[in-house]
Amino acid sequence: MYPSAPSNRRAVRRASAIALLTALGLTTACGSGDQPAPTPAGGRAAVSAAAQVEATPATASASPSSPGSPPAAGDQQVSFVVNGTTAYGTLHIPSNATGAKMPAALLLPGSGPTDRNGNQPPQLMPDTLADIAQQMGDDGIMTLRYDKYGSGQTGLGTFASNPGGLDLNSFVQQATAAYQFLAGQPGADPQRLLIAGHSEGAMIALEVQQAAKPAVAGLALLEPQDERLLDLVTLQVDQQVDAAVSAGQLSSAEAATVKTAVTNGVSSIRAGNPADTTGMPGPIATVFQSLNANLAFARTDDAVYPPDLAAKLPSSTKVMVTCGTADTQVPCSTTGPLVSALKSAGTGGPGLVTLPDVTHLLQPAGSPATTNTLAPAAQQAIHTFDQLWQ
Repeated sequence: MYPSAPSNRRAVRRASAIALLTALGLTTACGSGDQPAPTPAGGRAAVSAAAQVEATPATASASPSSPGSPPAAGDQQVSFVVNGTTAYGTLHIPSNATGAKMPAALLLPGSGPTDRNGNQPPQLMPDTLADIAQQMGDDGIMTLRYDKYGSGQTGLGTFASNPGGLDLNSFVQQATAAYQFLAGQPGADPQRLLIAGHSEGAMIALEVQQAAKPAVAGLALLEPQDERLLDLVTLQVDQQVDAAVSAGQLSSAEAATVKTAVTNGVSSIRAGNPADTTGMPGPIATVFQSLNANLAFARTDDAVYPPDLAAKLPSSTKVMVTCGTADTQVPCSTTGPLVSALKSAGTGGPGLVTLPDVTHLLQPAGSPATTNTLAPAAQQAIHTFDQLWQ
């Protein structure tokens, strides 16, 4: 869709624009790296997740400690079964475990094929969830993290022959089974059960809490997906296209063409049809081809407006929402409706915590995707949340 270049300078300018827009392949799915991957990371079906989980209860298995003894400290490899698929995970027991009941948190990853540690090997290796598990463990909180559908040891499971059948209910049911498994651990305090969700995982956390038993005491919504999926796609494209225009990498006419293509693609998907990628610039076409390949995921995820879920939270729930000022995937400018919904529900604090110069992956601004250290501001926010349960 870009016009042919009459000069080398024009060719360089166009190549720069395409290189910039290629970053969309890492930003549209709102997760760890926000990569719209061949394996979908979530979606929403017409039937509620709670009803389907009740109809198909999960079974879980692990290697428990001896009756009456404190759980062994460190990482334990565990598994649980939901809807015919075995999900594999890591139960992290604090080193200061004494045998008394302790707070316990389920950790939920962002979108794409993000594994239990918060990675998408081999390109994206920030260890976001592994680092959070370690910090929570240092604060005396047991955690469970697992390889969701399409990632790590779990893989696609029963969806291997039909990956397009995955939707948000599939992932919510899996997360609900994980929560039930965690709640059943001998060291877990049923009055202090928590969920910490990163990006799309935060939205799934809001889904899980609706029917969770025992009830969720607290939610840490870390750089949460706070808008409809396709609204975020549009926002991210618009921001990057506008930046390219400001940098002289795109003309206003080229920018308008890209934005029109995106608007039309979003409209098609919301109408239940694949987006027409004919004539789209390559990087934009790649984004929509991925959404087309996972049309059920795209449409059902897009059907969720996270503030609506937040407004239904019990007032007894204590919630933290983080907003990194260097987060370009879910910018702070989008957080307002979610925070307002939490206030309307009467939930407790810490509420919104702004993290200066922190990225979507909870890293210092400018960090490469292989950095595996949480930014100090993110560490402090998590510690503040953890102290609520001491």
